[in-house]
This record gives sequence, C-alpha cells and structure tokens, in this order.
Amino acid sequence: MNPRFGIASHKSLHDGIFRPWLSLFASTISRTVTGMDSESFSARFKELRDLVDTSLAELLEQQPWPDALRRAISYSLMAGGKRLRPALVLMGCQICGGNQKDALPAAHAVEMIHTYSLIHDDLPCMDDDDLRRGRPTSHRVFGDALATLAGDALQTLAFETLGNAPVGPAIAIDCVRILSSASGGPGMVGGQILDLEAERGAFPAGPEVGVNLQNSPRSGDSGRNSGLPSVETTVNGTLKPEDSRNPASTNDSFRVEQLIQIHKMKTGALMTAALELGSAVASATADERERLKKFGQNIGLAFQIADDLLDVTGSDERLGKETGRDNELGKLTYPSLIGIDASRQKAITLVDEACVALDIFDDRADVLRQLARFIVERDH
Repeated sequence: MNPRFGIASHKSLHDGIFRPWLSLFASTISRTVTGMDSESFSARFKELRDLVDTSLAELLEQQPWPDALRRAISYSLMAGGKRLRPALVLMGCQICGGNQKDALPAAHAVEMIHTYSLIHDDLPCMDDDDLRRGRPTSHRVFGDALATLAGDALQTLAFETLGNAPVGPAIAIDCVRILSSASGGPGMVGGQILDLEAERGAFPAGPEVGVNLQNSPRSGDSGRNSGLPSVETTVNGTLKPEDSRNPASTNDSFRVEQLIQIHKMKTGALMTAALELGSAVASATADERERLKKFGQNIGLAFQIADDLLDVTGSDERLGKETGRDNELGKLTYPSLIGIDASRQKAITLVDEACVALDIFDDRADVLRQLARFIVERDH
C-alpha cells in the first residue's frame, strides 16, 4: 500500500479488480455460449493476461528512462486493467493459425496506446478525472507535465515495439499502418475530437456544419457547456441560433448516427485494430481478416454502449471511477438519446452480429464469442 495515496499494490489490484471480473465473466458465459466451458475459458483468459502483465513489466525494465518517467508509466500501465485489447491481439492471431509469441509485441503496443489515451483523457484539459481503476489518476499523482510526457512516451514506445517484433518487414509495416490509423486522426484521436465537440455544445445540426473550437470553454471553466457564444457554429457561413448548438434540439436520428461515428472512432477503432494486428501477424487470409475486422467493429461499439450504460447504472466501487460523469460533462451517450432498455438491446444485437462474423472459424473462435457476450453483461 502506498502510504501517501493509499494505493494498493499491483498484486492487490489484480485480486481486487481482475478476480471479481473473471468470476462474473465465467458465470455469464456459462449461460450464453456453448462450446468451450467456462472454467477452460477463465483459465485461458487468465493465462493471456498474466503473460501480458509479466512481459510488459520486463519490457519496462529494459527502457533507458529517467526514474520519474519509469514510475509514472508503470503506475498507469501496470494498474491492473483487464488487458482486453492485448488479449484480442493474441486471440486473433491464434485462431488464424499464428504463433502467439510473434504477436506479443503487437499486444504490448496496443495496450500502450490504450494506456496513453487514458492518461491523456483524464487530464484537466480533457475530462479532468480524479480516479482511474480505483485510484488517483496519473496527473493527480505526478502532475500534469509528467503525466502528459508519460503518455507521449508510451505512444512512441508502442511503435518502437512494433518495429522490433520478430516478424518480416512487410508484416511489421502493415502492423504500424494498422495501429497508427486506428489511434490517430481517422480513429481514436479523431473520435476524441468529435466527443469534445459534442460535449462543448458544438454538436452539428447537419453534415455541412463547421465548428471552430479555438475559443470553446475548457475543463477549468464553470460547466463544460458554459460560454457557448464563443463556439462558432456555422452553416454555409451563417451563424446558427444558439439552440442549434444544443444536442437536445437536433434531429435524434442524425445525433444517433453521429454518436455511432464517435464510438466507432474513439473506442471501436482500437479494438478492431487489435484483431487486425493479430490476423496480420498470423498472415491470415483476406476473408479471415475481414471477418475479424467486422467482429471488432461490432464489439467495439457494443463495448462503448455498455460503458455508457455503466456510467448511469454502475457503482463507483465496481467501476473504479466516478459514475455520472458523462451527464456531468454533457457527453452524448446512447442512454441519453434512446434510453437504457433500447441501449441494452442495441448492444446485444451488435454482439449477435459480431458472432455471426466468426462462423468461418468454427469452434476455434469460441473464446472470442464468450468474450463478446461478456461485454454487454459486465458490471465494470
């Protein structure tokens, strides 16, 4: 236990976060999926998670960094997360007939990108969160500057790790392309921009709306949706009335389409990339890669809908972070647009469609099917 912050050790975080999650996972999949039994799945997932944890710790020890940077990165990267994205890399590689060890660098890389994004998302200039995985966020412990630099270092280390992977040059280049696209402007970063636009009241009323966020309110202002007149929202050069900048006054179906785009980019792109990375390392066929991509796109959206629901229905203790933040920040979410019950049904439908995409893999993909089912039934 860290005496200054009351922070649990990595082992106790593992016990407190992962084991209850795994227990829930086992009970859930036994009700929903046939094929691999729940105990076998639980053991397999724990094996993958332990492999990722151990190898990530070893990789960090090899880095020639200043001690302060090493501590800040280790604090976030080794914080006891579920390791869902690296597990998807390894699962995708295995069901396509690849070698799991060859895919491990890609698994590391995608988790580094994910962790860097969490560090930056929590910063005062973004979501300004105090808790992540049940303990203070990086900037609350190390300060804004070191937290920002820790995220920067993780991002660059991700691509260095891909470049050092034990695969041929063509595969390595393909992996860099996949991850850079998914984590950059066309994917995660672009999705975050759209999310901030919606959050700040600059959500467009139609596809021809242009938004200038240069003078929009920041997280230190009184309310994320305050100061809306400073946000320039125009259609064909004409300033729209203020109510057109309010998400509640725009067309619901268009807003749902925009929300889907945000979720696909901000969350779904990296999950899809994880499966694409695994299949690329395995030199999978074009059809196999396309099926895994379709699966990833569907579970990525389902995962984010589940997150939206948990922010409304979940508990701070189970989630390891403050609930109700989406509403507080004025974020656009599925429950706010179509309600809780319809959101749950949408997530279930997406998982069903995801599992259909796995038909060509037969029982080799049972582990992915079970993973997909848990996504919509988890409690954190």
